[in-house]
Amino acid sequence: MTRKLNRVPELSLNSFVLGDGAARRAFIADLMEGFQHFGFIILKDHGIKPELLARAYQLSKEFFARPLERKMACFAGPDGQRGYTPFGREHAKDAKVADLKEFWHVGREFAFASPLADIYPANKWPAEPARFRETFLHLYAALEDAGFAMLEALAPSLGVENDYFQKMATNGNSILRLLHYPPVPADADPLAVRAAAHEDINLITILVAADGAGLELLDRDGEWMPVETAPENLIVDAGDMLARITNDVIPATTHRVVNPKGANVSRYSMPFFMHPHRDAMLECIPGCAGSRPARAPIRADDFLKQRLEEIGLA
Repeated sequence: MTRKLNRVPELSLNSFVLGDGAARRAFIADLMEGFQHFGFIILKDHGIKPELLARAYQLSKEFFARPLERKMACFAGPDGQRGYTPFGREHAKDAKVADLKEFWHVGREFAFASPLADIYPANKWPAEPARFRETFLHLYAALEDAGFAMLEALAPSLGVENDYFQKMATNGNSILRLLHYPPVPADADPLAVRAAAHEDINLITILVAADGAGLELLDRDGEWMPVETAPENLIVDAGDMLARITNDVIPATTHRVVNPKGANVSRYSMPFFMHPHRDAMLECIPGCAGSRPARAPIRADDFLKQRLEEIGLA
């Protein structure tokens, strides 16, 4: 029987990547338990240097501090997939008001001569601040490496080959989102929050621990629970695509970012949304079929487009 956990488990990625057989088995079991019980785990010892995380947050703050007209020079366009999306555009599925946030999307880049260079939209890059492109491409790659290790660690618990998710997510349409939640305006809609209750679209989300509190998950008992950790750690949650292919053996967990309860100041965060490649089929893993009817297979890109429309980005 699964233990009754009273806090989101904190796991060391090094115990899986560098550990012996016993350490790896323990990580595999604890990861699955955390995802099934909370849909979230906290990851330490992940190999991403604190200096990189600090520089990324500093550059994010510098970018969002610029006047709106300068940020809009890199407007993301109707699908919001690359570049800048202004305050008040995105909303949670079925929400009546927009979230109180603005954000920037960084996607995968291919070499100019690569035959894959045209499969995803091109990134947009601001002229300032300096080292913006370099820093966020570096962070993108580092977070993806951590994500691949975690997906490999999920495979044994789901009865698939170790490279099952590696094949699915290689050259995936993954997104690094730089988020800014400004101070809540005095005239904000009373129903508006920084991020209304939602589930993520993708396989897993790897969130660089935010600069500011507010993240909460909805636990299996229907209670809202704060998710906080040290600034050098990562917060990881399971998304709708993973829930779909596991037939909810790993459910997607509802979460939100609430408005500040203390000082009304900005909050910054950086989630990495790990996606399959666009032609991957989201179909039930055979070992997860069970007694619950599985949802129909769907191409990853078609599922993504459906969900982007539901949240106002298509």
